[in-house]
Amino acid sequence: MTGWDRVVMVDWSGGNDAGPTPKKDAIWIGETGQEPVYCRNRTVAEGWLAERMDAALQAGERLLIGFDFPFAYPAGFAQAMTGSDDPLALWSWLEPQVQDAPKANNRFDLAASFNARFPGNGPFWGNGLKRDIPHLPRTKQGYANPFPDHRLCETKAKGSFPCWQLSGAGAVGSQVLMGLPVLERLRRRFAGHISVWPFEALTTPIAFVEIWPGLINPVVRAATGRGDIRDAVQVSLLANALSALAPARLAAMLEVTAPVEGWILGLGFEKDLLDAVSLKPPPLRNDCFALPPGVDWTPVDEALAMLEERLTCVTGSETVPLRDAMGRVLAEDAIAQRANPPLPNTAVDGYGFAFASIAEGDVILPLTEGRSAAGVPFDGSVPPGQALRVLTGAALPEGVDTVVLDEDCTVSGGQVAFRGGLKPGANTRKAGEDMAQGAVALQAGRLLTPADLALAASVGLSTLTVREKLKVAVLSTGDEVIEPGTQAAPGQIFDANRPMLLAMMARFGFEAIDMGRVPDDRATLARTLDAASQKADLILTSGGASAGDEDHVSALLRQAGAMQEWRIALKPGRPLALGLWQGKPVFGLPGNPVAAFVCTLIFARPAMGLLAGTGWSQPQGFDVPAAFSKRKKPGRREYLRARVRDGKAEVFKSEGSGRISGLSWGDGLVELDDGAREIGPGDPVRFIPYGSFGL
Repeated sequence: MTGWDRVVMVDWSGGNDAGPTPKKDAIWIGETGQEPVYCRNRTVAEGWLAERMDAALQAGERLLIGFDFPFAYPAGFAQAMTGSDDPLALWSWLEPQVQDAPKANNRFDLAASFNARFPGNGPFWGNGLKRDIPHLPRTKQGYANPFPDHRLCETKAKGSFPCWQLSGAGAVGSQVLMGLPVLERLRRRFAGHISVWPFEALTTPIAFVEIWPGLINPVVRAATGRGDIRDAVQVSLLANALSALAPARLAAMLEVTAPVEGWILGLGFEKDLLDAVSLKPPPLRNDCFALPPGVDWTPVDEALAMLEERLTCVTGSETVPLRDAMGRVLAEDAIAQRANPPLPNTAVDGYGFAFASIAEGDVILPLTEGRSAAGVPFDGSVPPGQALRVLTGAALPEGVDTVVLDEDCTVSGGQVAFRGGLKPGANTRKAGEDMAQGAVALQAGRLLTPADLALAASVGLSTLTVREKLKVAVLSTGDEVIEPGTQAAPGQIFDANRPMLLAMMARFGFEAIDMGRVPDDRATLARTLDAASQKADLILTSGGASAGDEDHVSALLRQAGAMQEWRIALKPGRPLALGLWQGKPVFGLPGNPVAAFVCTLIFARPAMGLLAGTGWSQPQGFDVPAAFSKRKKPGRREYLRARVRDGKAEVFKSEGSGRISGLSWGDGLVELDDGAREIGPGDPVRFIPYGSFGL
């Protein structure tokens, strides 16, 4: 049996009653589609769970309940205590020994009594009480564990804590001692209706499973806002993730053999969980492309402003290793996990000392034996009035705050001599002077570069939460368009747009999806658009965007009730069909390759940046002298294929929009604004290189 009607996740607590006001470090219960439930103590939580299980059984529902504490101890402990390796035998043995009330319990004394059975000072540690308890050390100093420190699953779950630690940040030992008795009582109360995974076959209506919300930490961090209680957020997200998984993936997660130590549900399937719980932005509105009443011809700046105002990010997020983050869009601020540099260090090879211990003028200091090198720090402190050999990048030991350069020193007879005049802190780097721990290393929306990955690594980040790649479907339309390399009949043309647009999408860092060529057949086009909407976040078409008999793109978008034809005051490329198909935005580009290229750069590129999560960006242009003459009429903005040679902008010999060779000839565009212009050689013009658009 693998199907589950309801999923409930529990963030447990081993502490005392948390009071009536919801707070962290209490018990929080998350159920799919429900607000998190706050339980102030274990008695309340046990009652809530019993009622929920009763309701599920009455309704004939199958209920999966996860608890965020280990269901078993490392191998050997259950056998030593009960004479059996069966973890459930340990539950039964432990339950009557635990004394638990809302304001007090015996967990620390009980752990001490268990320790007393074994030689040494363990396995439990972490006395959280003010009084000392024999056999229970407060820290791991002098600690000796007769059993493994970790279960096998904990060695694979980075950041998880061992079940022996009873107190301190992140400790789960108290949760285990105070949680297993509750689970045992519920098992007895609902005998025959509960299976405990992975120790029992899941053939009953209710299953108990062990969870660890740390598996979805990146999404939890992104979803936890100021004032939110993390425990409440993470149980809700994990419940939603498990509910959203395909039944086959959840079944695969449950295919585990660990009869002695148990297992963490989802361990090894972190990507599946993160993908299932990744937050998706809301879809675009049907009227996002509607023009204001009375608008006919649309100036370029107004068209761009409307796109910027109405479009928003449509991509979800995922967490990837640094090696896979190049060229991706950062979905959330990357926070420095440690300072860079983590410790004060030396910027040069030389000799370090305490500045306050030297007098003015020339200096002679005895050398402390040893040295400090990068990765091999000096073990000890440097006494005042002495110096230590230090190498570039080495951590500064206690007693050193200033370094004198090797070349400025004379060394002889165990002493170093150098001229005075150094300033305090010379030739050293302060801890965190590049980046402080907890600072924002990289801001959300950034398109990640190799330098960004170096910075992320330097502050301890091994993964980054990035936007999923924007998926752009590209298709060409028209009976006259055929595949390059085939035999062309009179009147047919080779498809230049599709290879051009697919290459542009890939260069922009998007996932380009080739939907092929579609003839002038409305039903075929509709089916192709349907398929594209299932695969992509955005559909890019060329041809069929005007209002003629064979302009089927605009006709279909009108039928769908979500189409606008923007007649842009632009040369080349006036008609631009904008609409939604099955909720996905469609950019209907002109069929002429030059116009399609220019419209993609000027309109589609910044719009796609918004959809992809990078935000709106204006291409970087430069004023350069013209190497041409031109008289321009008012009313339209013009973009001329251009290149810069000897510091001057040359334009292509023909402005004809059918001259595709001009796109290859140029390395950018000259932009001429909407007004009239009389341009002569040497006059300044705005040149925008293709690289400014990301090409």
